[in-house]
Amino acid sequence: MATSVRAATDGPSPPDPSPPPSASPAPPAGPAARGAWRSRLYRWDLKATPYAFVSPFFLCFAAFGLFPLIHTGWLSLHRVELGGEAEWRGLDNYTGLWDSEFFWRALANTFTIGVISTVPQLLMALGLAHLLNYRLRGRGFFRVAVLAPYATSIAAATLVFAQLFNSDYGLINTVLGWAGFDPVDWESSQWPAQIAISVIVIWRWTGYNALIYLAAMQAVPQELYEAAALDGASRWRQFVSVTIPSIRPTILFTIVVSTIGATQLFGEPMLFGGSLGVSGGSGGQFQTLSLLMYEKGWVTGALGQASAIAWVMLLLLLLIGAVRLLVARWNREAS
Repeated sequence: MATSVRAATDGPSPPDPSPPPSASPAPPAGPAARGAWRSRLYRWDLKATPYAFVSPFFLCFAAFGLFPLIHTGWLSLHRVELGGEAEWRGLDNYTGLWDSEFFWRALANTFTIGVISTVPQLLMALGLAHLLNYRLRGRGFFRVAVLAPYATSIAAATLVFAQLFNSDYGLINTVLGWAGFDPVDWESSQWPAQIAISVIVIWRWTGYNALIYLAAMQAVPQELYEAAALDGASRWRQFVSVTIPSIRPTILFTIVVSTIGATQLFGEPMLFGGSLGVSGGSGGQFQTLSLLMYEKGWVTGALGQASAIAWVMLLLLLLIGAVRLLVARWNREAS
């Protein structure tokens, strides 16, 4: 009874000022959040930085390579004149090339100039590289000298050779006259004109290919040459049996690159012909596919036909690349 009366008179007990254990303040979350954000940024940087470094190449390729390629393919399916509207023609431009005498003549000229310029060029480059691979006095000077024609501009080299092959007062006809031969019309005749253009190409690119071969030859192990010498092989036999098989991939590479360059030959025949350079001479005797494409696009204004020629050249280059892959695979299987 006394306990009940005391509890009633005292009233409710005051609340405990201390908070419950569960209500204690949490530590600040700022440092942990910043750490997680930095870790996320680091992962993004690790993944995105390589793409950022290579993106300028892909952007430039898309702007100056892929877009012109696609647009040229679109133009090849239309009839387009300079300053006019495009008119859908389908494959008419390609069938027109098939029936065009000028196209087949330009294709034949491209092939013949490519053969008579590429084969001697690579053979001479092999010989020069073989000589430079041995210890010669002034070897460094000769290695720089063979690259000098490549550093010369196409315009300067072609203009000099055009004077040398001039039919009236050129040095070549003068020397032929001393030897008792009649003067040769280097510009108006088909084969002399193609030979003259091929000489320009050979002069410009032989040293370049020779340095490529020289770099490949220096990577051939010397033990192979020593073993061949112990077997009594001469330098010529070492060159044929050791050097050539060892640098066969490099030779195949230069053949493909030189063939592509011959397919795209433009500057030398255009400058050699002077005012008739675009048409490949008075009778088109040295007009290449590149010159025909330029004439169709910018002289006659037929951009659709010029685009079709460009795509035919692309298909030819792809065909050359496919042949190169087949030959490389055959070499790997044979070895």
